[in-house]
Amino acid sequence: MPEGGPIVITGAAGLAGQNLIPRLKARGMGPLIGIDKHPANNAIFRKLHPDVRLVEADLATDDGWQQALAGAGTLVLCHAQIAALTEAPFTANNVVATERVLEAARRHDVGQIVHISSSVVNSLAHDFYTESKKAQEKLALDSGIPTCVLRPTLMYGWFDRKHLGWLARFMARTPVFPIPGHGQYLRQPLYVGDFCNIIAACIAEPRPGQVFNISGQEQIAYIDLIRALKEASGAKAAIIRIPYGLFRTLLQLYAMVDSNPPFTVSQLAALVVPETFEVIDWPRLFGVKSTPILEGLRETFRDPVYSSVVLEF
Repeated sequence: MPEGGPIVITGAAGLAGQNLIPRLKARGMGPLIGIDKHPANNAIFRKLHPDVRLVEADLATDDGWQQALAGAGTLVLCHAQIAALTEAPFTANNVVATERVLEAARRHDVGQIVHISSSVVNSLAHDFYTESKKAQEKLALDSGIPTCVLRPTLMYGWFDRKHLGWLARFMARTPVFPIPGHGQYLRQPLYVGDFCNIIAACIAEPRPGQVFNISGQEQIAYIDLIRALKEASGAKAAIIRIPYGLFRTLLQLYAMVDSNPPFTVSQLAALVVPETFEVIDWPRLFGVKSTPILEGLRETFRDPVYSSVVLEF
């Protein structure tokens, strides 16, 4: 592990951050400093990790948090806007916030960056999330600070509030679970525990200027993924297919009553894009075991401590 100061994680109270902290602690890596703007999720973070310093701030607008980067050896850029109905939140949280963090990192001479990008930068999809993540990645690579970029595909695991976690909770409280269209859309879900182990490897052995596409090692049809999710979570809902157009209309109606829906029309469009992502031999590159999908789902939804913790949107 390289010499240096603290490891600072932005977006520390989100999915990747909450999973990363216990894995870094288990390796004795640190000291650790988290930064996040979400009060409720920060409260969960503090309850789980009272020994870790957490700064509550909106990186896009607030000041004062910049001092947390003083003397930092590694900055893990983990903050991201995942879903919203308009462009503004994506610009604020993926672009403006990143510009401000990188400016502070340069001023405080941070040693290295591990940037959590996304597989969508290689996607055929064209939406606010995709475009803002492309811009965010470019900012990190052009920062002048040694930077390693990791591009994960759809992740699942403890603290998943938006993707499979939300779907599992929805499945648990409804008698019928709808699948848009035929459901044969290939996915390559990535267990967030594996991904966090890759992050830890990149902190310990810097890979400046390198970009890695980190996808799940297995491909699975969306409908089969939902069936596996049902088995792992113990849900009783019947899985049925409904026409794509009807599904889209239902999402539009839902968005009229919920300003921050967990699943949006743009995400539906991205779901049905017929594409797969590059599979590299990251188990060998980073010395990290790949967790099979069924095993990862069971760990996610049957863990005695973390499976009951639900983050807010």
